[in-house]
Amino acid sequence: MDALARVVRAIDRINDLIGKGIAWLTLAMVLITFFVCVMRYGFNWGRVWIQEAYVWLHGIVFMVGAGYTLLHNGHVRVDIFYRPGSPRHKAWVDLFGALVLLLPIVILVFWVSWPYVLESWIKLEGSREAGGLQGLFLLKSVILVFCVLIGLQGISLALRSVLVLRGHPEFQPEEPEVGAV
Repeated sequence: MDALARVVRAIDRINDLIGKGIAWLTLAMVLITFFVCVMRYGFNWGRVWIQEAYVWLHGIVFMVGAGYTLLHNGHVRVDIFYRPGSPRHKAWVDLFGALVLLLPIVILVFWVSWPYVLESWIKLEGSREAGGLQGLFLLKSVILVFCVLIGLQGISLALRSVLVLRGHPEFQPEEPEVGAV
């Protein structure tokens, strides 16, 4: 059980560090968007590449940050089944969700995306827009990064659920305070 706990902690640490790091791209995204607006509407100046930059950053933040979001329970859940449940019930729901829903879909997305990304790398694909960013193949690679990070976090969620079901004290969820929302 200690080996499983070490794996869970390692995966959680990876996604936590990556998520906190990638969050800084939101600041860059806001600053670039502000710059584009000021330049376009204030000075009648614009470039396709800088507009693509904040759109690409947006995609990177969401795709790479998905594992971090799963780690911190930020994804949408059907609370009518989950919230009122006991810690064991929640562990079973998480285990089922990770093994039957999340991981098969992540594997499928990776499998289907691999040739798409590989073809883009072979062509060193760039933007289709004149004056757009070159390096679209790098952006498409984020799909595979997403699959790896959210897949790892799904494995961590499944292992954490097993540890909760086995009564491992470190992973027993804290009970909410009375009156807390």
